[in-house]
Order: sequence, then C-alpha cells, then structure tokens
Amino acid sequence: MEKLGFIGVGMMGKPMAKNLLKAGYELTVLDLNSAAVDELVSQGAVRAE
Repeated sequence: MEKLGFIGVGMMGKPMAKNLLKAGYELTVLDLNSAAVDELVSQGAVRAE
C-alpha cells in the first residue's frame, strides 16, 4: 500500500482525498478545519501532527 499526504481537505481536497482512500492508499491529512480532518479520519485517514 502506498503512503500519501494531503494538505488541504476543503471543497476541492476532500473529494480527492476520499477517492484516494477508496482506492486503497494510506492517507495522512492536514487542514486548519479540524472537522474536515475528523471526517476523513473516520473513513480511514491518519491525522497529521
């Protein structure tokens, strides 16, 4: 499984990040909006520190 990082999961980034998760990538996400990050973490992403 490939590991990717995604910075910015707002209007454009969130759908792209969701597609990467569905495709099986291990995804680490970062955004100023913690709610957007929380949503992706609940779908399998890892929160960046």
